[in-house]
Amino acid sequence: MVVTLVDIGRVVMEVIVITATWIIVSVVATWSIVPLEMCHGDSDVKIPESSEVVPFQPMPWLSCGSEEEGWFSYPSLPHSESTSTSCCCGPSRYEMKVSGYNLMQAMRFAVEEINNDSSLLPNVLLGYEMVDVCYISNNVQPALYFLAQEDNLLPIREDYSNYVPRVVAVIGPENSESVMTVAHFLSLFLLPQITYSAISDQLQDKQRFPALLRTTPSAKHHIEAMVQLMLHFHWNWISVLVSSDTYGRDNGQMLGDRLAGGDICIAFQETLPTLQSNQDIMPEDHQRLVSIVEKLQQSTARVVVVFSPDLSLYNFFREVLRQNFTGAVWIASESWAIDPVLHNLTGLHRTGTFLGITIQNVPIPGFSEFRVRGPQAGPTNQRSTCNQECDTCLNSTLSFNTVLRLSGERIVYSVYSAVYAVAHALHSLLSCDHSTCTKRVVYPWQLLEEIWKVNFTLLDHQIFFDPQGDVALHLEIVQWQWDLSQNPFQSIASYNPLQGRLKHIQDISWHTINNTIPVSMCSKRCQSGQKKKPVGIHTCCFECIDCLPGTFLNQTANEYDCQACLSNEWSHQSETSCFKRRLSFLEWHEAPTIAVALLAALGFLSTLAILVIFWRHFHTPMVRSAGGPMCFLMLTLLLVAYMVVPVYVGPPKVTTCLCRQALFPVCFTICISCITMRSFQIVCVFKMASRFPRAYSYWVRYQGSYVSVAFITALKVVTVVISLLATGLNPTTRADTDDPKIMIISCNPNYRNSLLFNTSLDLLLSVVGFSFAYMGKELPTNYNEAKFITFSMTFYFTSSVSLCTFMSVYDGVLVTIVDLLVTVFNLLAISLGYFGPKCYMILFYPERNTPAYFNSMIQGYTMRRD
Repeated sequence: MVVTLVDIGRVVMEVIVITATWIIVSVVATWSIVPLEMCHGDSDVKIPESSEVVPFQPMPWLSCGSEEEGWFSYPSLPHSESTSTSCCCGPSRYEMKVSGYNLMQAMRFAVEEINNDSSLLPNVLLGYEMVDVCYISNNVQPALYFLAQEDNLLPIREDYSNYVPRVVAVIGPENSESVMTVAHFLSLFLLPQITYSAISDQLQDKQRFPALLRTTPSAKHHIEAMVQLMLHFHWNWISVLVSSDTYGRDNGQMLGDRLAGGDICIAFQETLPTLQSNQDIMPEDHQRLVSIVEKLQQSTARVVVVFSPDLSLYNFFREVLRQNFTGAVWIASESWAIDPVLHNLTGLHRTGTFLGITIQNVPIPGFSEFRVRGPQAGPTNQRSTCNQECDTCLNSTLSFNTVLRLSGERIVYSVYSAVYAVAHALHSLLSCDHSTCTKRVVYPWQLLEEIWKVNFTLLDHQIFFDPQGDVALHLEIVQWQWDLSQNPFQSIASYNPLQGRLKHIQDISWHTINNTIPVSMCSKRCQSGQKKKPVGIHTCCFECIDCLPGTFLNQTANEYDCQACLSNEWSHQSETSCFKRRLSFLEWHEAPTIAVALLAALGFLSTLAILVIFWRHFHTPMVRSAGGPMCFLMLTLLLVAYMVVPVYVGPPKVTTCLCRQALFPVCFTICISCITMRSFQIVCVFKMASRFPRAYSYWVRYQGSYVSVAFITALKVVTVVISLLATGLNPTTRADTDDPKIMIISCNPNYRNSLLFNTSLDLLLSVVGFSFAYMGKELPTNYNEAKFITFSMTFYFTSSVSLCTFMSVYDGVLVTIVDLLVTVFNLLAISLGYFGPKCYMILFYPERNTPAYFNSMIQGYTMRRD
C-alpha cells in the first residue's frame, strides 16, 4: 500500500504540494484495499461469510483545513492479492489485505496526531492520498502521478530547481524491488523518498538513489543478526531457500558472502518459485517445491534460512506439511517473520521451531484502538475535520481484530517515524515557532536537505539518518508461539546494529524431545586441543585429531594445524597452550647433594689438617720424601678443588660454569702431574741416576719436575681454553629425553665430548704415574709409594671411565650428581690415599721419620741390589 504526503492547498487559494507518503504492501495477508482507478484486476472485494457486509466508498482525495491554513494531504491506494477472504463494499468488491490496512492506519494515525499537535507544524494541517501498487505491478504509474503537477502533466525542463510536483515526499514502497523502480524516477527530481521496510543494501548507493532514505536497518544488519543467532546456538550446517526475485537473490548472496570462509557452511541453496498476486501455482512450480522439500528431508542440516516474500511460502509450507517434514529450525527473514497468515496455517507448528528477524516492537499509544475503530456516524465533510474515516467497509468482528493484533506494531513504527521525519523536516524548513510557520513555497530538494538533518526523539527512540540514509533501529529475534494467542510472536533476543551483537537471549521453547536445542552441524565440534582435518569441500565438515605432545592448538591463528611449543615449553596431548618446562639442576635440599657436600667438607677438613701436619713437619724426611715443597702445591690445589664443589649445586651461571670447566680441571691436573712427576723422580734417583748420570744431573740442576709440571699445566690451560671457545661459558638448556617436561640446564651443550676432551690428559697422566709407581715397587719402604700412587691413579682412571660410560646411558640431573660424586671421590683418593698414610706415619710412628731410619732403609736397598 502506498501513502503519500501531499499539499492540497496554499494560502490565498493557491495550491502547494508540501509532502507525500507512499506505503506499498507486498506481503500476503488476508485483506487488501484496492481502488478501481489505479489497480487492474477484479473489482470485487470478498470477506468471510461470517463477516458483516459494510458499505465502503473509497475517497481518492481527503483534505481538511481552511483557506487561511496551509494544507497537506496523503494520497493512498492499496494493492490487491488473491485470497479467500473478501469483503463486499456496495456495488463493487475489493480484496482486503490486513497488513496493508495496518500500515495505512499507522500513516493516518501519525497524520492526525501531528495535526492535533500544536507544537509541530502549527497552523499547518496534513492530509493524505493512498495509491495501491498491486504488489509489484503498479509502480511506474504512481511515480509519474506524484511527479506531475496538478494538470497531470510532467514538463520537460533543463533545470527543475524551481519545479513543484504534485508531492514533495514519498513514503514507501515496501519491498526493495519496487523501491528501486520508484527511486529511479524520484531521484531525478530529488524528491524525498522514505521506505519503511525495504532492506536491500543496493539502496545505500547514494549515487543511484540520492533521494532515498530508510527507517529500517539495512539487510546487512538483518543477516548479521541471523549469523549471530546461529553462532550462539552453534549451528554451522544450514540450508538456504531464496525466492527467485531480487529480494531473495540479493539476500542469499549477502548471506553467502558473510559466511564465506567462516564457521557456518551452507549445505545447499535452492530457489523457491515466486508467485504473483491472483496467480495459481503451476505444475512445474509444484514439482519444484516437492523436490526442494525432499532435499530438505535428506539433508543433515536442520536449520533452514528462508529469504522470500510471504506469497511464495504458503504453498511451500503446505508441501512441507504434506511430506511431514519435522524437527527443523526455520529462520525467517523480515518479509515473513511476523506474518499472521502463515502463522495460522493449520499444523504448521509440527514442522519445527520458527525464529524470525524483525524490527523492534515499539508500542504506539492509542494506535491499537485507532486502527480497529468503526466509522463515524453521519456523512463526513471533506473540509471540516482532519480525522477522516476511510475504512467504512471494514467491520470490527472478532476475526478482523485478531488478525490486526497478530500483525503487531513493529513495522508500523517505521511508517509512523517516517511521517514524523517528514513533519520535522517541514517544521524546520518553514521556520516554524510555537504558534506559526513561514508562508513559502517548498521545493523537494530543500525538504530532502532538511530530512537528512532531522534528529528528534519519538517514543523514547532517537530518530536520525546515518550517512547511508538509514535509521539504526534495533532488531528483535522472535519465536512463533501457538499457545499464546495474545502474543504469538514472542521476543527472545534483541540485536543492536551499532554494537553488532545479540543480547538478552531468553529461553526458547524448542519443538524437540525434552526441549533440547536442535543440533545442526556437519561435524561435531572438536574438543579442546584437537585440530580439524577437512573432509570434502566444506570447512564445517572435518575430522578431529588430537594434537601430539609438544604441540598445541591456537584456534585464533590456525585451527587446522597444531603448532610446536617453544624450546623451553612443553605440552601434553590435546592441549591449547604450552607450559614452561621445569628447569632441572642439582639443588641443596636433595639428599644426594647433602651426602656429597658432607664428603666434600670431610675431604676439605682432612686436607687442611694434612697441610697443617706437613707444615709442622716440613723438614722431616717423610715430608721431603713425599715431595717437599711440591706437596704444599698439591695440598693447596686440593683445597681449592674442594671449594669448587659447591658450584655444582644450583642453576649454572657464567661464573659457576667457569669454575667447573676451567678452575677445577686445571687444579686437578696439576695434582695428577705432581704425583706423576714425583713417582718419576724417585725412579730416576734409584734406577736411572747410575745409568744416565748426565741426564739425571740436568734433571736435578734445572728442576725437571717443576718444569714438567709447568709444561703439563700450560698444556692443560690450552686444552681448557679451546674447550671454552668451542662451547662458550653461557649455560644452555636441553630437553630431557626421558621426561620432556624437564629442561636440563648445563654449562656445556655437548657435555660428554667435552668431558672426554678435558680428561684425556688426566687419564694419560694417571697411566704414566701408575707405570712409574709400578717400576718403583722394589724401592726402599720409605720411598716405595707404589701402592699409594697405584691406588690413587687406578681409582681415578676407573672412576673416569665409569663416569663416561654412565653418561652415555643416562642424562639429566643424575649425571650431574654422579659427576660431582666421582669428582669428590677422586679428590679424596689423592688427599687420603696419597697423603693419608704419610700423616699416619708422622703422627703414630715418629721413630720412622728420622734421617737415620731413612739412611738405614737406603743402605739395606743398596745391599740387596749388590
